Amino acid sequence: MAECIHMKIAIVCYPTFGGSGVVATELGLALVERGHEVHFITYKQPVRLELLSKKIHFHEVVVPDYPLFQFQPYELALSSKLVDMVKLYNIDLLHVHYAIPHAYAGYMAKKMLAEEGIYIPMVTTLHGTDITLVGNHPFYKPAVTFSINQSDVVTSVSQSLKDDTLRLFDIKQEINVVPNFIEATKYQKVFTDCQRDLMASEKERIITHISNLRPVKRIQDVVKVFHKIQQTIPSKLIMVGEGPEKAPAEELCQSLGIEDKVVFVGNSSEIDKILCFSDLFLLPSEKESFGLAALEAMVNGVPVISTNTGGLSEVNEHGVSGFLSNVGDIDDMAKNAIDILSNDATLNSFKLQAKEVAMKFDTQAIVPLYERVYEDALSKIL
Repeated sequence: MAECIHMKIAIVCYPTFGGSGVVATELGLALVERGHEVHFITYKQPVRLELLSKKIHFHEVVVPDYPLFQFQPYELALSSKLVDMVKLYNIDLLHVHYAIPHAYAGYMAKKMLAEEGIYIPMVTTLHGTDITLVGNHPFYKPAVTFSINQSDVVTSVSQSLKDDTLRLFDIKQEINVVPNFIEATKYQKVFTDCQRDLMASEKERIITHISNLRPVKRIQDVVKVFHKIQQTIPSKLIMVGEGPEKAPAEELCQSLGIEDKVVFVGNSSEIDKILCFSDLFLLPSEKESFGLAALEAMVNGVPVISTNTGGLSEVNEHGVSGFLSNVGDIDDMAKNAIDILSNDATLNSFKLQAKEVAMKFDTQAIVPLYERVYEDALSKIL
């Protein structure tokens, strides 16, 4: 393919620690590396957007506080801001992450701009809960369906999410699968000292779980699987994150008598170091549209024991980068974990294989797919 033309791209996302915000921010940074100009438009600077430059811009959406409104109209403020920024910076394309409210606001911005003779395409990326949870609610379903169908190009982060979207909504648009990605070269560095001894003794394996500790992550299953593992393999469990399931998980650890083997570290800015000394990653989720946490573990050479729900089977290759089990099958997950951890040769083999599988999702492989999507979207308005 010929080299992609350089574009001015507006990215709309949630600026939080959630997967969609992280991916949108990393995508913007990668696009700038490839010569594009990127404008992030949201209500707060994205958490991973550390450096601004002449090719990276952040525009804050401010919602005035009017007593008239019980709930302040973010979609209205966002669509107006999009119109202003497109005109001010001659932006070529909108890329909105999350159907509601971003695609809805993007569509309104497109219509307002069209009234002034400015035609701009919109790419909508579906991430998961905007479809399976929020979007499928009867209150929002008509708006989500409309927003997706009015997008010029639609992408989803996994085949599973595409299938869910087509099943739940009356979609007339083609949906392109463009998976989430990770900058694998960033993880090629080797820590000379992971400080493993801070968490476990030399003879113990270290098992890790990282999430927002919501019910969908099945946090009690993490504890139950670990309980079975540690009966056979000397090990420690590191729980990273904060959320509503933390307290029940701590109580379960106490009732099982393993509280001294489980460390709750809260939200951490040292994920790389934690994964550096981890031997296994547990992700027994009820639902995952992709499984970015699993991919981050794999690129750090940590094999994954996960459920086979949603997009996880597209990320975690069964018997290669780890193992897949049915949701709630604690016995099978524990057995698979013990199989990996039982001897160093098997564990090291899985660690290498996990890294190899993760390389398929490297930034350099995935970002060009988005560039093609952008060119397709631009061609529709020319």
